Amino acid sequence: MTDLKTTIMKTVALFVLTLFTIVACKSNTETENQSVTIPEIQVKESTEKPILEKGCYEYNSNGNAIKMKITELNAKVTADLDIAYAEKDSNQGQFVGDLHGDKLIGTYTFNAEGTVSSREMAFLIKDNQIIEGYGELIDEGTKFKDPSTIQYTSTMPLAKVDCDK
Repeated sequence: MTDLKTTIMKTVALFVLTLFTIVACKSNTETENQSVTIPEIQVKESTEKPILEKGCYEYNSNGNAIKMKITELNAKVTADLDIAYAEKDSNQGQFVGDLHGDKLIGTYTFNAEGTVSSREMAFLIKDNQIIEGYGELIDEGTKFKDPSTIQYTSTMPLAKVDCDK
C-alpha cells in the first residue's frame, strides 16, 4: 500500500509539474505572438513666429529717438543701441543680454560725452515691439535691485522697422 501511495504521489506531482510547464510555455508563446503597437508620432512644424527677431527696432517721436539693431540672437542677444532723448545728450553703445521668455535683460555699455559707462536694462517683447522696463536700481545706479519688480511701462515702444530706413 505504501508503494501505491508513493506511485500516486509521484504521478500527481509529475502531472502538476507538466501542467505548470504547459501553462507557462503557452503564456510565453501568447506574449511573443502579440503585436506591439507603437503610437505614431507626428512631427509638427512650428508656425509660430519667434518672440524676437534679428533686425531693427525704432522709436522716433517728440524729439526722442531710440534705435536698436539686433545683430546676434543666440545664447546671448547682442544689439547696437542708440538713445537720444529730447534735450539730453545722446549715447551710443552695445547691449548684450539674455532672453527669458518674453523678457530681455542685459548690460548696455555706451559712450556718452566721451565717457564709457554701463548699466543694466530690461525690455519686454510684446506684439512685435520692444518695451523698456524700469525699476529700483542699486545705489550706483547700474543694476536693478530686484529684476522681478521691473515695470514695463515705457511710453516709447520700439517697433520693428526695415534696417535700410
